[in-house]
Amino acid sequence: MRLTEISYGSAQPIEGYGPGFFRLGTHVLRGACLITPWDAGPWGGLEDLATPLAMAGRIDVLLLGLGAEIAPVPRAFREALEAEGIGVEPMNSPAACRTYNVLLGEGRRIAAALLPVV
Repeated sequence: MRLTEISYGSAQPIEGYGPGFFRLGTHVLRGACLITPWDAGPWGGLEDLATPLAMAGRIDVLLLGLGAEIAPVPRAFREALEAEGIGVEPMNSPAACRTYNVLLGEGRRIAAALLPVV
């Protein structure tokens, strides 16, 4: 069997998550957060459309982690992002973390907007 080491370049993969937090290396983010290959920080949740829209032209897909369970994406949120050429993929937050890491390892132009699992 051949093992291939995954390289993320200068980007940080999501290494862990738990009740109310996400961890990237030694950096712990509490609450809702937005993670990109170049930055990670707090996010205002589904009411904060400005932050993901600011990434237009830099990402192709926003992985939307909706907490412990998948839920419908507000129509205005989805339509605003899609109008800027950003696809929205809703899923639960644990799945969004795993998917982010896989796509990051492939060098894809992605970001993850994550609501915490409580």
